[in-house]
Amino acid sequence: MTATIASTSFAAPVAGGRLAGGQWHPDAAGTPVLAVHGITATHRSWDLFAEALPDRRVIAPDLRGRGRSNALPAPYTLVQHADDLAAVLDALGVDRVHVVGHSMGAFVSVRFAERHPDRVAGLSLVDGGLPVPNPDGIPADELPAVLLGPALERLSMTFRSRADYVAFWRRHPALGPYWSDAIEAYVDYDVDGREPALRSSANADAVAVNAVELDGSGGYTAALAALPGPVDVFRAPRGLLDEAPLYPEGLMARWAERMPQVVVHEIPDVNHYTIVMSDRGAGSVIPVIRARIEAAETQEGAT
Repeated sequence: MTATIASTSFAAPVAGGRLAGGQWHPDAAGTPVLAVHGITATHRSWDLFAEALPDRRVIAPDLRGRGRSNALPAPYTLVQHADDLAAVLDALGVDRVHVVGHSMGAFVSVRFAERHPDRVAGLSLVDGGLPVPNPDGIPADELPAVLLGPALERLSMTFRSRADYVAFWRRHPALGPYWSDAIEAYVDYDVDGREPALRSSANADAVAVNAVELDGSGGYTAALAALPGPVDVFRAPRGLLDEAPLYPEGLMARWAERMPQVVVHEIPDVNHYTIVMSDRGAGSVIPVIRARIEAAETQEGAT
């Protein structure tokens, strides 16, 4: 499927400059959706998701250090991202949202719910948000490469042309076999610089900061456990390389037992990327989110 509905760009004032992003269906009624992308991604990872949710305003930033927000200064922490999201909502005149976070964006979403609970009408975590244990014995400065693999590798690479950058992505094991016009548009948006030295728009320093925050340290696990329910967690059976999942079934079961407010949804035949960047993934996630938003609106209307 090709995403045919273009987003409207915004640039919201935040600490140190302006945070870029896009929104779809800005005149749609009801509770908007705030969509938060992954660790090396941009707001364009939500193109298909937004197109398949035409009855909701969808707001998606380029997080600090990514996309058109890549010139913003440090800090790049999850907490800073969360406060940036609040500033975006302020700039757009939005009070409350249903927050959907993918991958590292799910961690940002949890911190947002912790720091700005009055802005959150509901929370959905898509193959992310649950602490990822760091491999034993790996030095901190090597963790980003171990955890992210090819997603981090490309940040140190340069490309002679946009076609070369697209070709690099088409070889990615989790995206190449599922290539679509929407994925190509996402890749094209990520290109930064000038030929013959093009590179990804993601700031490697920002990515490294967030990669070591995904283990639940710094009070994150406590913030996660304290979330009010229900919290929908969507799991992909295949991971960043279209092989082993990011979250093994046993780990998901332990978190579901620890957090009774969590509702786990297994999305069949998707990987860590295609759970949002494909028709199959978006089409499976959206009905749950739509139903959750409508139930919350009905409850609010009855009180």
